[in-house]
Amino acid sequence: MSTGTGAASAPAPATHDSPPAHETAQPAQSPTATESPEPAERTETVARTETVPSAESVERAETAVPAEPRTSSMFSSLRIRNYRLFFLGQVVSNTGTWMQRIAQDWLVLSLTGSSTAVGVTTALQFLPMLLFGLYGGVLVDRLPKRPTLLVTQSAMGATGLVLAFLTLTGHVQVWHVYVAAFAVGLATVVDNPARQSFVSEMVGPKHLQNAVSLNSANFQSARLVGPAVAGVLITGMGTGWAFLLNGLSFLAPIAGLLLMRARELHAVERAPRGKGQLREGLRYVAGHPELIWPIVLVGFIGTFGFNFPVWLSAYADDVFHAGAGAYSLFNTLMAIGSLTGALLAARRGTARLRVLIAAAALFGTLEIVAAGAPSLWLFSLLMVPIGIFGLTVNVTANTAVQMGTDPAMRGRVMALFMMVFMGGTPLGAPVVGWITDAYGARVGFALGGLISALAAVTIGLILVRASGLRLAVGWHRGHPRVRFVPRGEPVTA
Repeated sequence: MSTGTGAASAPAPATHDSPPAHETAQPAQSPTATESPEPAERTETVARTETVPSAESVERAETAVPAEPRTSSMFSSLRIRNYRLFFLGQVVSNTGTWMQRIAQDWLVLSLTGSSTAVGVTTALQFLPMLLFGLYGGVLVDRLPKRPTLLVTQSAMGATGLVLAFLTLTGHVQVWHVYVAAFAVGLATVVDNPARQSFVSEMVGPKHLQNAVSLNSANFQSARLVGPAVAGVLITGMGTGWAFLLNGLSFLAPIAGLLLMRARELHAVERAPRGKGQLREGLRYVAGHPELIWPIVLVGFIGTFGFNFPVWLSAYADDVFHAGAGAYSLFNTLMAIGSLTGALLAARRGTARLRVLIAAAALFGTLEIVAAGAPSLWLFSLLMVPIGIFGLTVNVTANTAVQMGTDPAMRGRVMALFMMVFMGGTPLGAPVVGWITDAYGARVGFALGGLISALAAVTIGLILVRASGLRLAVGWHRGHPRVRFVPRGEPVTA
């Protein structure tokens, strides 16, 4: 269960402007009981996008002074009761999910003695998203989100309980685990875009980035706790108990969904059933540069820059000869960095595309630097900022895409986003693994960072050109300042 501005306001990304007339004709989100109709309508209009980002809109978004502070309480969206119930349910369920991931891999390894079998299990869990991810988005746009999530969460909980029964009774076979992994993947096809879209219905545009960031912090916290708990359970009681607790953990999000107040949700008109909705979603994204380029960037980074299981295990074993303890240390430090990045993102009141490009460029650069680290401790320390900027890329892209998408299209767009992000790593891992085996871990890691950095710079230049901007270097109050301004505007001191 993965991904999630402040309490003040969340201006639209830098490339957004007022929508054309045919977009504004779409029904706006209904205000909650605590909001007046006028602010809700105004916020929804800001969140829409135009087909080509203009220099005027970018400059206004960059220089306008918001009515309220951009940075605000790190946990502001938790003041909303519905989201608070959702968040608490995810705390429990995410921990159980991480427990099952560890137990599942260990069970397959113990049944077969084959690392290839473990890889097959992982591939089966991601395969449905690659095959059916876009169709899942079409379904999500047609269906009410909360009942849909009740079904998907129940299905994933039932899978954990079935595995627990088979394992505890001694009847489990490896094909049972394969089927369970594929079943969880099928549920994720609908569950993932539904959860992504449902966040905006719970909190509204103002708190969207804060909520997306807190979802990521939630997931990263579970990433620290779940494997540790799973290790204790597997060692002391067996893998079946980890499956059992994961299955039971889904009771928490199900209870949270049932306890929500429907009248406090931001109503979104669902897309009617019709032909060509998948193609319509793809055309919609292709016609909006401020949507397609962040998705392309996330695709490059997910495919080539996030293959940490390949690289970190190779560094622990082949480069530093430090064994499993070092591998665990690398992952823990990266999780700490990711959690820090999520909490920092929660304080930001904006989802600017320039933040996304800068974070992606720094992420790739840090990977190149880490590839050449001469010592174990320097390499370990670099895992923290790599985690921070990697998570910043994910949260900022997620929020920018959600805020820039018409509510009626959000399920399809977020399905494409998650398919590209989640599906890229399994596709890139074999290539990156071959390069790492053939030329060494340092070359493989550096190449992944180089591709990520080049993708960030290239897409940044494309967005700048599409927006009619140019790079301006000048002085402001005695300090150098680098910014993008409309072409033809003089640089002022």
